[in-house]
Amino acid sequence: MTSAPDLPPSLPRATATVDFPLLPAHTSAAIWDGVARRAAQWLEASGLAARDAVLLLPFAQHLQPARLAWMKLSRWQPRIETTRSLASALGPSPLPQARQITGDAAIDALAARALLRSQSWAEALREQDPRAHDAAVLRLVESAHALAREATLRDPARRAAFWDDGRLALAQQGGVGHLERALLAVALEWAAADGRAPATDALFHLRPSAWLHLQCGGPDALAEALLASAEAAGIPCLRLNADLPLDTAFDGGAPVGRLEQAVCEDFEDLAQCSAASVLDHLQAGRAPVALIAQDRVLLRRVRALLERQGLGIKDETGWTLATTAPAAQLMALLRAARREATVDEWLAWLKTPLAASLREHGGSASLSALEGHCRKRGWSSPQAVRTERLPAGSARLWTAAREALAPLQLRGAQALEQWIAALTQTLQQLGADEQLKRQPAGGPQVLDALWLSKTPWPGSGHEAVLREAQLSAAEFVDWVSQTLEAGEYKPPLEGGLQVMITPLARTMLRPFGAIVLPGADAATLGPVPPGPALIGDGLARQLGLPTAEDKRQALAWQFAQLLRAPAVTLLRRGHLGSEPLAASPLLERLELALRAVGASLPAWRDPRIEVAVQAAPADRAAARAGGRLPAALSASAVESLRQCPYQFFARVLLGLREANELEVQADKRDYGTWLHAVLHQFHTERAEGLDPALDDAARLQRAAQDQMRELGLAPAEFLPYSASFARFLPAYLDWLAERESEGQRFERGEVDRRVRPWAGIEPALEDLALLGRIDRVDESPEGQLLVDYKTGSVKGLKDKVANPLEDTQLAVYAVLMGHSGSNAPLRAQYLALDDSKGITPIEHEDVATTAAVMLDGLRGDLMAIHAGDPLPALGEGVACAYCEMRGLCRRDDWEGAAP
Repeated sequence: MTSAPDLPPSLPRATATVDFPLLPAHTSAAIWDGVARRAAQWLEASGLAARDAVLLLPFAQHLQPARLAWMKLSRWQPRIETTRSLASALGPSPLPQARQITGDAAIDALAARALLRSQSWAEALREQDPRAHDAAVLRLVESAHALAREATLRDPARRAAFWDDGRLALAQQGGVGHLERALLAVALEWAAADGRAPATDALFHLRPSAWLHLQCGGPDALAEALLASAEAAGIPCLRLNADLPLDTAFDGGAPVGRLEQAVCEDFEDLAQCSAASVLDHLQAGRAPVALIAQDRVLLRRVRALLERQGLGIKDETGWTLATTAPAAQLMALLRAARREATVDEWLAWLKTPLAASLREHGGSASLSALEGHCRKRGWSSPQAVRTERLPAGSARLWTAAREALAPLQLRGAQALEQWIAALTQTLQQLGADEQLKRQPAGGPQVLDALWLSKTPWPGSGHEAVLREAQLSAAEFVDWVSQTLEAGEYKPPLEGGLQVMITPLARTMLRPFGAIVLPGADAATLGPVPPGPALIGDGLARQLGLPTAEDKRQALAWQFAQLLRAPAVTLLRRGHLGSEPLAASPLLERLELALRAVGASLPAWRDPRIEVAVQAAPADRAAARAGGRLPAALSASAVESLRQCPYQFFARVLLGLREANELEVQADKRDYGTWLHAVLHQFHTERAEGLDPALDDAARLQRAAQDQMRELGLAPAEFLPYSASFARFLPAYLDWLAERESEGQRFERGEVDRRVRPWAGIEPALEDLALLGRIDRVDESPEGQLLVDYKTGSVKGLKDKVANPLEDTQLAVYAVLMGHSGSNAPLRAQYLALDDSKGITPIEHEDVATTAAVMLDGLRGDLMAIHAGDPLPALGEGVACAYCEMRGLCRRDDWEGAAP
């Protein structure tokens, strides 16, 4: 072994190793000249023809700098390849046949599921715990892939021994975990049964004049096996070792590049410092900059900050195909096609580009009108939507949408290729296939990944799975999701390359001007990805698979290669929430290595410029309506004006509304709406004498079922409220019988009233109307009784009427009925329907007097608005607690505002 600048002529011909320690001549950019020179010297000293030799490199990104360095020598150059590129040039890998591993995780999961059907224990697991069975399938595929991948790294002559060693190691395992051992046995035999020779086997039959291998980032199992086979066959081999031991990396002297570290406060500070560091390096002429992808969430934020500067950014790590816009649009369509889909999911799909043709069919405003009607009526499930109640354009849109999704809503299981055909039919009917093809950010890749734009080779494993796998609708959606999660999309570079986002391993020996590593903390840089769940460290060691210790050592070698870069900035957080966050063990080892040679890791100089921002607290909001008055006021609008004039301005004069959520699960509001409708149907049918044979209990039960269907409420989701109704029914009928025995009778329900109380009295308010819908009007010996159903707290209702002048709703109803022309005395009450003690009436005493006072005060307030008086935000009381206009009036930004 030698590390001298030049290769001694006495070096043995058959095999040799050359080290490249950390020296100024061995930086990431300069090392390639040394690799070319030393390799050429060895070939010449050994009398070997360079043109017949092969130089193997770790990554495809190393090919260009190696070839350029060799061209500088003006000599014959060897064939410069990676093991993969050379194997691909020699011939393709055979296509997987039926039941063979394809390498596609989603396809192989379906094949594994079919494979397990022959195992009685697996079928028992599927019947007892389907979720555990699904997890077992994924673990089986994960292990089979790992074993098959490891087998391809072996010498073909020793591959059979690898499988035998695996069987022996598995047989020797004892203790608990019978299911895990059984799954691993199936995985091993599945992988071993694949008799195809991988393309890399052709490497072992090559007979070049010499093999030269550059090792960087730890041993390469395939290259090691290849060189061992060549040495046994007498082929000369040269090992070029660029690995650096992190703990003794500086034994040859001080660092060759600029090193610095920064400790940031939190996530956002780390993202900003990372972006600032990249920009600082670029401004100093150190380009391109490698931005190491350790934390993908952090990298998304850093990238967003850098894109604002218009930089040319290339991402070698790629994006999961599922995160692209076309994939999200397609998943929205499939979620809407499920039988358990919600209206929210339908609306989400109809807003995507894939539904553009449907929106055109319905008209420009059809979708917004459809959404408005669904939210207003509380239609949360597609079954609740009543086409006849929609505007014409929205009805066309909804009908066309249902027809488009019909092929995907088949009951029962069918072959995967039939599901794909149904999805293709739906996309073609919508014109969405062409829409996807035109979307550059992953559209064509989505179509390819899901076999929508291509077909498998006849007789291949993919074709077998597509034809044989039987999936339900939910399983098909899961398969699509898994396929998109496994797919990858790499956005194209726009403009000149300035920033390269890449994994740590891919930065090794590449001529970057600088490297920025965000996340050099113990939580991000240090933990290694776990191996297959079924293969523990002990078994992995026996089989020759990478153990956790092997991965940690490889990570240390990769980290040490950063020291060859001209400049390296290491950034980390000092805290994770309230907990301190330690530096990565690799960073600590680097600092110890620096101290050993009398150096240190300097602090990063923050290039950001601080800008002082003057505090500007907001004043209390106040609006001016400019004399504008609404055409009509409801009880809730009057309540808003009395609670907060600014709230009235926003809600009534500007017409701002917060859209109701379309909750899938029924809530108390749904129960209240349903119960109102049930009681109205019950009393109307009872008053009209319909079905006299029915008793009141049966009539009320029938109304409950009718209204549940009318409102599209699922019985399973409404079960808690159905139980409440079971208690309510006898209590209500008892209360009703008692009231009727006292002479009280139902007169009419859902009474719509609209009056103009100031007509002929106040010219400015001549046309302004009060309107409302009264739940129920009864006749009683004391006169007319206005009843408003409530499902809320009895205490809250009693508190409301305790101060009659604060109760707006019944006072407005009294005004509405007081202008009916009747001279009968008027009473009003809330009827609490959901109290555990029974049906409780809470009467508003002397409601006519309250109505007169309220009407006079309201007149004064409206005249002030008409005169141009401001409408201030009061910011007091419970009105602010749940006010949706709080952000508009900036309540929390007022000077001295209470929290």
